[in-house]
Amino acid sequence: MIQSNPIIGTALHAIGGVSASTCYVPFQKVKSWSWNSYWLVQVAFAWLIFPVVVGFITVPNLLEVLVQSPKDVIFYVMLLGSIYGFGGMSFGYAIKHIGYSLTYTISIGISAILGTIVPLLMHGQLIEKYNEPGGKIIFLGMFLALIGITLCGVSGYRKEKDLKDQASDGEAAPSFNMKKGFTLTIIAGVLSAVFGISLELGAPIAEIAGEQGAGHFEGNANLMLSTIGAFVTNLIWFVIVGIKQKTLKEIVDVKSLGVKVLTINIVMSVISGALWYGQFFFYNMAHVRMGAFKFASWVIHMSMLIFFSYIVGIVMKEWSQVSKRTYRTLLLALLVLIISFITMTYGSSMGVDTIGH
Repeated sequence: MIQSNPIIGTALHAIGGVSASTCYVPFQKVKSWSWNSYWLVQVAFAWLIFPVVVGFITVPNLLEVLVQSPKDVIFYVMLLGSIYGFGGMSFGYAIKHIGYSLTYTISIGISAILGTIVPLLMHGQLIEKYNEPGGKIIFLGMFLALIGITLCGVSGYRKEKDLKDQASDGEAAPSFNMKKGFTLTIIAGVLSAVFGISLELGAPIAEIAGEQGAGHFEGNANLMLSTIGAFVTNLIWFVIVGIKQKTLKEIVDVKSLGVKVLTINIVMSVISGALWYGQFFFYNMAHVRMGAFKFASWVIHMSMLIFFSYIVGIVMKEWSQVSKRTYRTLLLALLVLIISFITMTYGSSMGVDTIGH
């Protein structure tokens, strides 16, 4: 039996948050590659190689676990994972348009809300949970999160205007497109929640892995299936794009890039993949330790992502050129989001704790 320890669980969620919020930073070191090449290599490691290798290392008799698992569960876990694959693409493109902090804040904020409410709908418990102790607090937190997300959008549009106003005559404004970026973050946020639902549906697979002696690593069995689904979507998409744009050869083009540049590009892409995979590796380890507070896991994890992504945004000086008014709007948005996550976490823990008694 797995021993619960919410304190260690929360700490592991924080490690996962650090991993997730920094997973695209290595891209800054990639040279002479198109986004297509970088993305294809990093998702190969994030969603295929690392999940499969770690799955076989940490889950005893993994193949037997998969044989024993309900086939319809495996199908839907991989199907939802493949749908999330489009969310991963949208997330990556959104960062190019509006930067790290804004992309993480908006998309993860949406994911936190949907990742909390959709499982309740799946189990037909929405009204029941709303009327239970803590239910109304959770819904208040969701409403506050919507306000915070809206304020993030306002600060983003103001940032775009600030950058255009500060650009000298004849000088191009720094690359920033709030309209495209905001649309992509909404898609990424919704589909990120789909990934969470995929993990939720895969719980029976994790239970079988636990029976085989996987312990705290039982979640690696269903995580592997979810990420493989996401990888298949991206593999098909980016191979087709790579053929059309003639960028596939970049991945092995030693002659044009040189051994040093090519090696750095591959290593940085692998590190990106490892960091992305790390967020859910630690999520699974945290989730099984949360005991009566498992219901709050998704919200806690998402709040960690937003907090640390904003730290990354500060370090990378994404907001150094905006007006004080814009910066204050963003700070207010983040404050409202943090309050919303605390509110949802508190409400979730109240409800589960009450049920436990």
